Amino acid sequence: MSKRRKGPQTAPKRQKVRDIFVARPFEGLADEPEWIALRELVPAASAPLTLKPEIIEEYGDRPVTLSTVLPMAWPAMTRQDGRVFIGLQRHVQSGDVSRDLAVAILSALRTEPGDTVAVPALPGVGPRLQDILVDGPLDITMHEGFEYWLDAEQADDVNVKASLERANASIYPTGRLAAAPAAYWCRVPEKSHVRWVLAEPEDAALDALARLSAAGDLLLGEGTKFAGMFRAHGLLVPVWDVPRDPEAADWEGPLADFAKRYADTLADTGPLDSAARRAKQGLVGRQLTLR
Repeated sequence: MSKRRKGPQTAPKRQKVRDIFVARPFEGLADEPEWIALRELVPAASAPLTLKPEIIEEYGDRPVTLSTVLPMAWPAMTRQDGRVFIGLQRHVQSGDVSRDLAVAILSALRTEPGDTVAVPALPGVGPRLQDILVDGPLDITMHEGFEYWLDAEQADDVNVKASLERANASIYPTGRLAAAPAAYWCRVPEKSHVRWVLAEPEDAALDALARLSAAGDLLLGEGTKFAGMFRAHGLLVPVWDVPRDPEAADWEGPLADFAKRYADTLADTGPLDSAARRAKQGLVGRQLTLR
């Protein structure tokens, strides 16, 4: 006769899997600021991505294109011609954007051309962009609309066409500035902006901006205003309000002058003086964080 155990019987405890937040998901990539700019600043742009040889060997050699956004904010899609598109700006994501994008790429590579790509919202531990891509500068193409999404069959899809029309209607004129990497001009209904993703670590960038502010050197010229800054994926992005009518090319010179002042100021690594400390407090008080 078997003995019955006394006392309450408890089921094994489930271990809760916690989502890990990565503050700088693109850290280590050669064009980290541009990845952030394409995710947060640019409405319509694309860039080809190069897969590492071991990924090609496992999944096949299919062209992969990074896109700021895809139809209906899909994380990935495959065209009938075999091309894979990955969307940077998407609704559902975990705490590690790099992991999200990597699993979207791999999911698309496992999907037959033209089929819908299924991408898990919380992919768990696994390879990141840094593990599957040949790193290098992004070869960015700016677009006035999202027609580059489509192959012939997709262009006939009613839902996709409707999404394309809505997406095109939402685009503000945007220009990539050559005066500094990851700097972009855009025109909104009432004014224009210049926004620049700074490559330096946050503390160094903030101190340099504080010194420039204290010296009265934070503007891009007459009629401009320093609107503030935001933190995006671990890097700082200063924003200037500029007059609405001048085109992007008109801000190349002013931004180049500011970039030189900024670079020169970064070289000063000593303690901030009282004026710079006050300026720093003001800058921090106007800072937002995007994740």
